[in-house]
Amino acid sequence: MGERSPLGRVITSSVVGNIIEQFDFALYGSMAALVFGPLFFPEFSPLAGTLAALATFAVGFVARPLGSIFFGHFGDRIGRKSMLVLCLLIAGSATFLMGVLPTYATIGIWAPVLLVTLRFVQGFSFGGEYAGAVLMVAEYAPPERRGFFSGFVPAGSPVGLMLANGTVLLVALMPREQFLAWGWRLPFLFSIVLVAIGLYIRLKIYETPAFRRVRETRTEARMPIIDVLRRSPGRVLLAGGISFGFAAIFYITIIFLLSYGTSQLGISGSVLLVGTIIGAVFQIATILGFNALSDRIGRRPVIIGGALVSAALAFPFFWLLQSGAPALVWLAITAMMVSSAAIYGPLAVLLAELFGTRLRYSGASLGYQLGATIGGGFSPLIATSILAWSGGGPWPVALYLVAVGLVAAACTYLLTETVRADMLEDVPAVGYE
Repeated sequence: MGERSPLGRVITSSVVGNIIEQFDFALYGSMAALVFGPLFFPEFSPLAGTLAALATFAVGFVARPLGSIFFGHFGDRIGRKSMLVLCLLIAGSATFLMGVLPTYATIGIWAPVLLVTLRFVQGFSFGGEYAGAVLMVAEYAPPERRGFFSGFVPAGSPVGLMLANGTVLLVALMPREQFLAWGWRLPFLFSIVLVAIGLYIRLKIYETPAFRRVRETRTEARMPIIDVLRRSPGRVLLAGGISFGFAAIFYITIIFLLSYGTSQLGISGSVLLVGTIIGAVFQIATILGFNALSDRIGRRPVIIGGALVSAALAFPFFWLLQSGAPALVWLAITAMMVSSAAIYGPLAVLLAELFGTRLRYSGASLGYQLGATIGGGFSPLIATSILAWSGGGPWPVALYLVAVGLVAAACTYLLTETVRADMLEDVPAVGYE
């Protein structure tokens, strides 16, 4: 075959990895909202148990910046492919082991300790997955269609979300006693099948042309993370701000909504899970559409538009949810997921274009994961806490959504356009320093 992988195989490899990442994280989040409270924190009140379970959800995000430093360093030193294979192996093992984990009733306090440990390992491994998968495609794609082809990677996230919620929906049909006893384990065990498929595909691809050139000229950075923080701190922070805004919007929509909708509004979990599946279908198509648009008009206008629309939808989102009507609930979820797609899709290729080849893995990983840690890991916890503070009124959560949307828009505005960046340059002559 030679030393160059076909673009289609590279895209498939990267997409499968992102599907698995989102499957694992959405699965854990759904179980944290639905069953982890009574299974691993039975000594707590129902609200406190949910908060404790969502706190373990946040642990995975806390670990992600650490993973981004580790995998970014070696991804810029050794290569993209080897790190992506390692990410998948570690994450797959952690997720599978969650499916065989004893509960509090069996081993007491060690159950939540082991759960948190596995969650940390899972998060650490995924710290290098997303950005590595994106830049693998971006470094192979033709410049004029780089946004569109890179969009397939974030489009894998709603596929993973659909798989996660679909499997949760199926096992949730079991009698409650069986679901709590062993049914919840099945989706975690099923994840090993996805990992095996991902590894099979990922092991067959070659290193990217851009990194091969760095390796052949022996110009690898000795300490990539130090270099990127010294040379481009502004880019890292602004990329993190955009990632923060998207992650907060997305995880409040798919994770916080499960506990809020079932406990406060009396909406059945199945209605909410179906709503996220419907929203995910629309998000897949719109991510690709927004990314193709970003190839024509630039990354910034699309991301800013998505962030502002998401902020504008915050209060209508909760008004529709409070109706309790399934069709309106599904409309609310879908609208928010489509608007956030305009941030998430172009952000993927923007991350790759912001940094030169020698520092690209470190810069893209750290920028994305810093924002995702706060926005994704803590937003469901923050939203649940301020909901309790307001006595069940959703208006503070809506204000929070407005704020994070404006943060994402402002950070994008402060960056210059990257759509014409040369991926083979050491430091692109674009972006905020």
